[in-house]
Amino acid sequence: MGRIRARLGTDILFFDFRYRGIRCREYTTLTDSRPNRRKMARVLERILAEITLGTFEYRRYFPNSPLADRFETMDRNRPLHGHIPTFGLFAEQWFQEKEVEWKRSYRATIRSTLDRYLIPHFRDTVVNRITKADVLHLRAVLAKAPGQNRRTLSADRINHIMTPLRQIVDEAASRFRFTSPWQGIKPLRVPRTEVDPFTLTEMTTFLDHVRPDFQNYYTVRFLTGLRTGEIDGLKWRYVDFDKRLIVVQETIVDGEQEIPKVHASYREVQMCEPVRAALQRQTEQTAKISEYVFCIGAGAPLAHRNVTKRIWYPTLERLGLKKRRPYQTRHTAATLWLAAGENPEWIARQLGHSNTRMLFERYSRFVPNLTRRDGSAFERLVSPYLGTTAPERTNGGVR
Repeated sequence: MGRIRARLGTDILFFDFRYRGIRCREYTTLTDSRPNRRKMARVLERILAEITLGTFEYRRYFPNSPLADRFETMDRNRPLHGHIPTFGLFAEQWFQEKEVEWKRSYRATIRSTLDRYLIPHFRDTVVNRITKADVLHLRAVLAKAPGQNRRTLSADRINHIMTPLRQIVDEAASRFRFTSPWQGIKPLRVPRTEVDPFTLTEMTTFLDHVRPDFQNYYTVRFLTGLRTGEIDGLKWRYVDFDKRLIVVQETIVDGEQEIPKVHASYREVQMCEPVRAALQRQTEQTAKISEYVFCIGAGAPLAHRNVTKRIWYPTLERLGLKKRRPYQTRHTAATLWLAAGENPEWIARQLGHSNTRMLFERYSRFVPNLTRRDGSAFERLVSPYLGTTAPERTNGGVR
C-alpha cells in the first residue's frame, strides 16, 4: 500500500510506501496539484506492481536516495543458501498473509507493534540468525522502555509485543527448516486483573450524582455488564423492549464499527426493570437523532476516552469514591448477579463468556449458594435502590 502525500507547509508532493518492511518517503520537486498527483500516482502504481512481482529496483526510481544504498547493502548481506530473508522482509510478508484473518483494530495493533518495536530491532537480521539471547535481550530492553502514563511497560504489554515476534520466528522456522529460538522462553508473569466492584450504595450514589445526561448510560453499564465497545456501539435496532432484550451484534473500537471479538460475545442480554426504564428515558434523548442509543449531540457514537476523562473520573473524585477504571462497571454487574444468587451459567451468558470457568476464577470470593437462573433475584436486589419495582415473573415470562 502506498500514498501520494503533500509536505505540510510547502505543499511539495512525496511518495509514501513500504518496501522490505521499511517505510519509504521520497520527495519530489512537484507542488500539490491534481495533474501532478495523477502523474505521481501512475509512477507509484508501477512501483507497487514491481514490489509485488519481486522486480523492483530502488535505485532505478530513486538513484540518489540513501535508502537505495541501504537496500543494496541488505542484498549483499542476505545469505544465498536457502534464500532466507531478513526479519524485516519476512515480517512484512507474514503481516500481508495474516491481516485478512484479523479485525481492523487488531490489524492496527500488530502493525504498530511491528513498526515501533520489532522491525526496528531486527530489521536487517537474517531471520534464522535470531537467537534465544537476541529474544531475551529485546525483552529486557522493553522492560526498561517508558510506557504510557507509567514508568515502564507492563508485563502484559511486553507479552503482547513478544507474541507476534514468536509467531513470525516460528513461522519462518517452519518454512525455512531451522530450529526456532523460542524454546524454553515463557511469558512474563502478569498480575491478576483486579476485581474491585462497586457496592450497591456506591453504585446508587454514583448514579444519583453523575451528570444527568449520562445517568441512563451508566445505569445500563452498571446493570448489564456490557463492555465499553458494546455499550458505545449499541444501536436502537438491537434494543427489544417487548422481549426485554439487548442484542449484542456490533462494537465500537477507536471510533470504528467492529464485530464482537469472539463468538460468545454475540448474545442477548436481559433487561432488568431499571435498565428498561433507563432505555425508555433514553429514547426521548437520542432515538430521533441517531441510530446509536448513546451518542453526542451530532448523533455520532461516544468517544470512550473523552467520557472517561470528563465524566467518569471527575464524578468519582467529586463523590470521594475510590478511583477505578470504567471496566469495573462490568465487574459490578457480575458480582451483583452472584450476590443475588443467579445461576452461574445464566451470568456467563449475560457477560458473553463461553463457559463458567472465568466466572469462578475471577469472582470466586463473590460466589454464594447459587439457585436462581432467570434474573429475577437480581431485580429484587437492585430495584429498591433505584426507585423501580421489579415486575412479577411467571413461568411464561414477565407480567
